[in-house]
Amino acid sequence: MSVIRTYTPDGSRKPADNKENRPSAGKTNNEPARKGGSTRPGNRPGKNFGRPKNINRTIPKPAPVVRSFGATRPEDRPLEQSRGVRRKSSEPTVRFVPLGGLEEIGRNMMFFEYEDEIVVVDAGLQFAEDQTPGVDYIIPNIKYLEENREKVKALIITHAHYDHIGAIPHVIDKIGNPIIYCTSLSKALIEKRQEDYPALKKLKFVVVKNQDEIQLSPNMKGYFFGVSHTIPESVGILLKTPIGNLVNLGDYKIEYDEQGNPMGLDELSQIGRMGVHSFFTDSTNADKEGKQISEKMVEKNLEEIFSHAKGRIIVGSFASVLTRIAEMIKIAEKIGRHVFLSGYSMKTNVQIAQNLGFIKAKQGTLCQMEDLHKYRDDKVLILSTGAQGESNASFMKILNGEHRFIQVKPGDTVLFSASVIPGNERAVQTLKDNFARQGAVIYHSDIVDIHSSGHATKEDIKTVMKLLSPQFLVPVHGYYYKRFINAQNAHEVGIEHAPLMDNGQIAELTANNFTITKDTVPANQVFVDGLGVGDVEEVVLRDRMTLSQEGVIVSIVAVDKKTGQLLKNPDILTRGFILIRENQELLSEIRSKIRSALGRFPNYNEVESEYVKGVLRDTVGQLVFNRTRRRPMILTVLLEL
Repeated sequence: MSVIRTYTPDGSRKPADNKENRPSAGKTNNEPARKGGSTRPGNRPGKNFGRPKNINRTIPKPAPVVRSFGATRPEDRPLEQSRGVRRKSSEPTVRFVPLGGLEEIGRNMMFFEYEDEIVVVDAGLQFAEDQTPGVDYIIPNIKYLEENREKVKALIITHAHYDHIGAIPHVIDKIGNPIIYCTSLSKALIEKRQEDYPALKKLKFVVVKNQDEIQLSPNMKGYFFGVSHTIPESVGILLKTPIGNLVNLGDYKIEYDEQGNPMGLDELSQIGRMGVHSFFTDSTNADKEGKQISEKMVEKNLEEIFSHAKGRIIVGSFASVLTRIAEMIKIAEKIGRHVFLSGYSMKTNVQIAQNLGFIKAKQGTLCQMEDLHKYRDDKVLILSTGAQGESNASFMKILNGEHRFIQVKPGDTVLFSASVIPGNERAVQTLKDNFARQGAVIYHSDIVDIHSSGHATKEDIKTVMKLLSPQFLVPVHGYYYKRFINAQNAHEVGIEHAPLMDNGQIAELTANNFTITKDTVPANQVFVDGLGVGDVEEVVLRDRMTLSQEGVIVSIVAVDKKTGQLLKNPDILTRGFILIRENQELLSEIRSKIRSALGRFPNYNEVESEYVKGVLRDTVGQLVFNRTRRRPMILTVLLEL
């Protein structure tokens, strides 16, 4: 039987009814005038979990098998239950559902539902991993939103990184083409991506600015405010609902001035004084001690390296890190270097940022790649994509001598100004090795601070938690371990309730409660492979993994369609398994086993061909495993002539 845990601010199991403690759903006396569950750490909670502060503020350690109390994982439940069950309640209830981002890095998408109104926050993609060969990227499952598209009133975008906007072309029409609320830069980058999908309907936008308050639906308002991240115009959202104020900062970090003082916290402090019911917080760096490196420090180190470089400077970075790209262009102007952009997304993003005034380059600073040969090496700065070792990216082409205009020279200074995405460590190390072999001087963030993550670390997260002081802290944006640590961070600053959820789980929020129900919506991964969306299933990925790891054996068997007698020796083809010329003995055994297997069908014309193929496939597979302890894919082509 499923267990439902309900959190109350006083630590009791029953809903508290102290109306004075309820946060305001609208403006409060302290509000500036602006325009317009349970945890999942183990199989059981600790015995003191949810009790008052003076008893215990710890959370239990995770058990090997992890299940949330009150719900199974979405993929374990039948789709017939996907629409969830609404409990009759005498008090207002907001339902919170994460569709992605809680069990991975990327695919960020969540929604808030009140009666017949749904507000969606972000619609991102997740980049393919080793376990998803051939897949371009992964997007959230939007089945519930698709079935309830008439309720979807708004799509809020916190910032324009692909893990927050990349799924828009694939989902926007299916959820009713709601108005997209975002900043001007996000709008421009979304529209640019939308150009690749000309058949879709024209998008509807409302451009927001800092401190805008907008009526998103009859009962929900959105108050937008700026946050620090690696791309300009990142915003947080204060969602004002009938049950209280809900806060989502998207991706954020704290910036510091040259004296080490935090900047831009007044807004968060003011929001905290208004009263926050739930804070949904980024967990990417929740386990990293200390404070995040300031962009001011990164800028200072970049200028130091640029100033002392003798030859060309080649920087590998993400094209979306526009704040740092703007910094590097300013440094280049200061020291008299000309800037060349390499990589389609780098050129596109810089052009958009220029058009909107986020990058202001003097005449002659940004040059055409075709003119690179006209400038002395010590006057050149090249900004390139591909710092993750992507095979077709600009950085790799430069390294391999495949770039039309750039080849590595001894004395070049090469900088990796990007964090290494988990899984790309080997590819990035290969880049470093081969640049060094060709005489380049290498700099990366392990030896000097030339990159700062856009995600707050532990101490900065705690600072924000204290400022907002929510009743409930909901860790989002990250793997389970990261979110588990973020729940611990919350307890360490005195926030008693930090429910841990999974993608697809449904939480019901009332003025003084946060309940993770036993109901779920579909939240499995949807694979985008070429033009296909959702047509690649797990079995296809397993086949691809088998092919990539074990190879394939194809048996071509020609028989008399009446007698089943072999008409010729079976042809055996292999790819990725063995070298045929070195394994003739095994191939002979396979042919012999096929002959023996066919002998089991004296009345061949009475047997289904598919059954015969299955017997041949199993026979070959068993022999190969017995001889090699490997399981390649076995394909049988039966020709009945």
